Amino acid sequence: DNLPEDCISNIISFTSPRDACVAASVSKTFESAASSDSVWEKFLPSDYSSLIPPLRVFSSKKELYFAICDNPVLIDDGKKSFWLEKGNGKKCIMLSPKKDMWITWVSTPQYWRWISIPEARFEEVPELLNVCWFEVRGGMSTKYLSPRTRYSAYIVFKTKDRCPNLGDVPAEATVGLVGQASSQRFIYFVGPTNRGRERETRVVTKPTERKDGWMEAELGEFFNESSCDEVATSILETKSPYWKRGLIIQGIEFRPTKSP
Repeated sequence: DNLPEDCISNIISFTSPRDACVAASVSKTFESAASSDSVWEKFLPSDYSSLIPPLRVFSSKKELYFAICDNPVLIDDGKKSFWLEKGNGKKCIMLSPKKDMWITWVSTPQYWRWISIPEARFEEVPELLNVCWFEVRGGMSTKYLSPRTRYSAYIVFKTKDRCPNLGDVPAEATVGLVGQASSQRFIYFVGPTNRGRERETRVVTKPTERKDGWMEAELGEFFNESSCDEVATSILETKSPYWKRGLIIQGIEFRPTKSP
């Protein structure tokens, strides 16, 4: 507390949002220093002014920071949903299935249809009606992500009636930087029946439920070194001869990998 408050603020600005919140509990002086705009502007992306929702007024940079964390905003002409990881300020992105993803047969009405649901981040999302060949791809420039950061990719979805002929069938997922080796794994959209579990000998990732009510399955990881590459993902299931249905895709999401 003997240090000038602006000096304390400067020191805290070199830490992280989580550390700043912890420092605020030390004393009244630290609380004031840790809440200053000079601290929280360091945690915001450099282009944060373009991310402020129209007609919204924020009393501080700290309030703005948490608004972006808690309320994702559409960027890149609605192609992506953007927000910040609350604890470390890292950038997170979800790709729009209509503008930033490629889905086989998605333009054919008897196979897929576009629907609007209130809880989705994008205006329309695709619902799988009936396909035999299931293929979903997505990609973007890593300039939208934080550099020197390991990321995990997820497909975010909902299922209807356990997603017949796809929910319990392992789908092949790949993630990687273009021009480099991709990680590969198998995922479930629902999970195997008892009989299916007996037949399956591979390690298959099961989906988990999110706080927002959607499901997600992790597709893999990659390291974003300098934000000047392209990342590509794919989910493929073409071996099963049965017609698949009952899947609603919100998008493909990229967020920092959690430490084990």
